[in-house]
Amino acid sequence: MMTDPETLARDYLALWNDADPASRDHRLSEGWASDARYADPMMTGEGHDGIAAMIAAARAQFPGHVFALRGTPDAHGPFARFSWTLAPEHGAPIAGGTDIVRLAQDGRIAEVIGFLDKDAA
Repeated sequence: MMTDPETLARDYLALWNDADPASRDHRLSEGWASDARYADPMMTGEGHDGIAAMIAAARAQFPGHVFALRGTPDAHGPFARFSWTLAPEHGAPIAGGTDIVRLAQDGRIAEVIGFLDKDAA
């Protein structure tokens, strides 16, 4: 059973915005398959540890920045699609993208393929 795409997108972005590594690890173990994969043009991660390390690195690169949902998420079969922005708190976005999420049979995230709309470099 698929979580509605709005909830999925909000939970996904909450993981990226979570400042506490232990809390992020819990979110990953609850919401992501153990062999989940993530890839976008700038980074990749595999499994909970690889994805946790990738998120920690992104948070370190952009301290004080927040991911926010842009537009309305949608879904088709085991796939969900949503767009996001990255901005300093109370600032203009410095990056944005669209992520395609594939869910496993149990409803947890199995794979994410990210596309960047605006490069943060």
